[in-house]
Amino acid sequence: MTNGPLRGVKVIELAAIGPAPFACMLLADLGADVVRVDRPGERAFAAWHRIIDRSRRSVAVDLKHPGGQEVLLRLVERADVLVEGYRPGVAERLGLGPTECHRRNPGLIYGRMTGWGQWGPLAQTAGHDINYIALTGALHAIGTAGGPPVPPLNLLGDFAGGGLFLANGILAALVERERSGTGQVVDAAIVDGTAALLAMLLSMVEAGQWRQERGTNLLDGGAPFYTVYECADGGHVAVGALEERFYQALVEGLGHDPASLPDRDDPANWPDLRNLFAARFSERDRDAWAQVFEATDACVTPVLTLAEAAGHPHLAQRRTFVTTGSAGSAESAGPAGPAGPAGPAGPAGPAGPLPRRQPAPAPRFSRSGAAPPRPEPGVGADTKRVLATDCGLSKEEIDGLIRAGAVWSNEAQADGEQGRPW
Repeated sequence: MTNGPLRGVKVIELAAIGPAPFACMLLADLGADVVRVDRPGERAFAAWHRIIDRSRRSVAVDLKHPGGQEVLLRLVERADVLVEGYRPGVAERLGLGPTECHRRNPGLIYGRMTGWGQWGPLAQTAGHDINYIALTGALHAIGTAGGPPVPPLNLLGDFAGGGLFLANGILAALVERERSGTGQVVDAAIVDGTAALLAMLLSMVEAGQWRQERGTNLLDGGAPFYTVYECADGGHVAVGALEERFYQALVEGLGHDPASLPDRDDPANWPDLRNLFAARFSERDRDAWAQVFEATDACVTPVLTLAEAAGHPHLAQRRTFVTTGSAGSAESAGPAGPAGPAGPAGPAGPAGPLPRRQPAPAPRFSRSGAAPPRPEPGVGADTKRVLATDCGLSKEEIDGLIRAGAVWSNEAQADGEQGRPW
C-alpha cells in the first residue's frame, strides 16, 4: 500500500525525460500513485534515467492509435493529475490536450512542462537546460573571474526551475480544486521557474550590490570568505563564513591573527585575503582541514565526490541517501537515525533492482512519511493490470487492444502471448 501525504492521488505521466519525470518522481515519493504511459518497446535512456523513474507503474500505449488515445482518456477519467512534457501543440494534435481531457474529467489538473512555455516567440524552438538558463541571465552569473560562464550541470534549469516548479504548481492546483471543484492547466516553463529562482540576485542587482563581472561578488566566489580552496592533496574545501562570528571562527581555525588581516568588508582587500587563505589551506590535506573545522561554526566543509557523499556520517545518519540490497528491499546508507523504521519497498519490476545508491524521498514528514522508493518499472510491466483496475476494461477488451496494436504488454510472455522481454 502506498503511503505518504499524497496517498490516494492518482497521476498519469506521459513518458518523457528530465524535468517532467523528475516532478513525477517527487509526487511518487510523496505517496501519489503514478502511472507512466510509455511508448511500446524499450526506453533507450532507461539505464541513466532509472532513479528518476522510480516508484511508478507502467502501461505501454500507442498514443497515435485511436484505440490507444481512448485508453489514455479512460485513464484520465479516474485520475487527479496528468503530466506531459511535449512541445506545445503535440498533445492537442493527438487529441489529448486539456480540452479533450477536461471534457472527460473536469476536475483534472493538467500539468505541462516545457522549456520556453506554451506560448511566446520561442515556444516551438528546441532547447535544453543550458539554453533556458542562458536566456534568463542565470548562466551569465556563474563562473570564475575572467573565465567563461560555467553550466551548473542541469540542476538549475531542468530540475530546480523546471521539475520542482511543476510539482509545486500541481500541488497548489490540487489544493485550489478542493475549493472550486474544478481542474485547470499548470503551464510550467523552465525560463519562468529559473527567473523566480533569481529573485534575491535580482534584488541585489537593483540595490547596486551585484556586479556583472563573474567571480567578483559576495556569493559567486569573489569573496575570500565564500569560495572554494584547494588543499595539499588536490582536494578542496568550501568556505561559507559570511557572518562576522563565522568569519572569526574561520580566521582562528586557519591560525591567523585577526588584527593582522586587512578589512574584509572592503572588496579592494579581497585579493590579498584570498592569497593568505589559499596559502594556508594548501598546507594540509582536505580531510585534515575538515577535521580542524568539524566542531566549529566556521562554515568550512570538504567538497565530497558523489561517491563519497553517502558515506559522510551526517548524511548516513539522516538516511539522506538510501541503498537497495536484494530486489524489493531498501536499506539505509548508514546507521538508523530518528526518521523511524522503513517500510517495505515493494517488489522489483522486470527491469531489476535500482542502482544501489539514490537519494531518499524529501522532505521528511512527522506523521505521513512515504515508503522507501521502489524500482522503476519496465515498459508495459503493468499494462494489463492498469487497464483492468484503472480503466475497468475486461480481459476480452484488453486482449483486443493488444491484438490491434493500441497497447503493448510486457506481461504477455507469461501468458504465452506475443511479446518482447524488457
